[in-house]
Amino acid sequence: MKSIDQIKRSFLKLYGSDPTVVSAAPGRVEFIGNHTDYNLGPVIGVAIDRRIFVAIRRIEERVFRFASGESSDFFTLNELSSPVEGENSWVNYPIGVYNCLVRRGMDSEGGFELFVDSNLPTGAGLASSAALELASGKAFCECFGLEVQLEELAVACKEAENEFVGVPCGILDQGVSAFGEEGSLVHIDCRDMLFSVIPLGKNLSIWIFNTHKKHALVESLYSKRHEECLEAVNGLVKAGLEISCLADVSMDTLEDAKGSLDERIAKRAKHIVGEIYRVEEVKRALVEGNVEKAGKLLFQSHASSRDLFENSIPELDFLVDILRSMPGVLGARLTGGGFGGAVMALAKPDFTKIYAESVASAYRGRFGEEPETLECHSADGACILESSN
Repeated sequence: MKSIDQIKRSFLKLYGSDPTVVSAAPGRVEFIGNHTDYNLGPVIGVAIDRRIFVAIRRIEERVFRFASGESSDFFTLNELSSPVEGENSWVNYPIGVYNCLVRRGMDSEGGFELFVDSNLPTGAGLASSAALELASGKAFCECFGLEVQLEELAVACKEAENEFVGVPCGILDQGVSAFGEEGSLVHIDCRDMLFSVIPLGKNLSIWIFNTHKKHALVESLYSKRHEECLEAVNGLVKAGLEISCLADVSMDTLEDAKGSLDERIAKRAKHIVGEIYRVEEVKRALVEGNVEKAGKLLFQSHASSRDLFENSIPELDFLVDILRSMPGVLGARLTGGGFGGAVMALAKPDFTKIYAESVASAYRGRFGEEPETLECHSADGACILESSN
């Protein structure tokens, strides 16, 4: 695990001075709420104990210097108006956040020196980009003297990714990285942008089994599911329902009106409406301390994704089936957009690293490759670790 002293030593070595601010923000796991966000339903995520760190120093000179833990030197930009291409394109995340905060009144005089390091695996579906955005946002606000509410910072970071980086993400990643709390999950009402925390307990682990499999058509398939959800809404409106999104539809109403929909579109709608119900049932179960019920709902979520939304793949299904038989596993499901990627499991301490290795071994025996495994715990959200401002 990285320490503040390590971050500061790296900054000093690169720039010849100490940073004035060191911040951090966690990665996240989608706990439940598969494709509910853009249908304006609720979603639940968990901030994990793997973070991205940002160290920064404001300078009078109008230049902007960037470096990461993987580099031995920094590179310099003279302006931040357009995205960077190539191997240094990672800087578009902090640049985008900087620009969004300037639009919100942050002082833009002078420049800065910035260093990024991480113990958050990239490419594992843990929202490293959102963590970088939130850590950068916290650092900029502290360093340049801007006070914003946490909700507004999360929205600004989402805005940066949508507009400057060009990724049409929802609010899940930024919201969870911002509002995470140790021992809790983050519930987001995507219609009204309302954030709240749900008790999870500190003795449970979140295990990630990353297949590194990615469907060749993942982006087009994701877009296709988005279109199918819109088609469902349009079909239900034509059938006489006064709705604007699938979050407006109950399961009983859908059952009564599904005859007006193509069978494939009806399946997509049934998944979303059912998933919205499961999100709220997980919330209710955890508030009551019923982790077993919450786990069963995770398994149900995966089955719905597999059978109705059809965004799973055999590798993910295999992992969920194996995990179902393992001691201490309360529930498991695909996490993220699907069509590849990772499975998340909620587990008690009974599920040890030995059991995780046996899951990986079974997967290797079936598919010839071993999934990456990672044990995580719920963690606090974005914060300032040290400031001399």
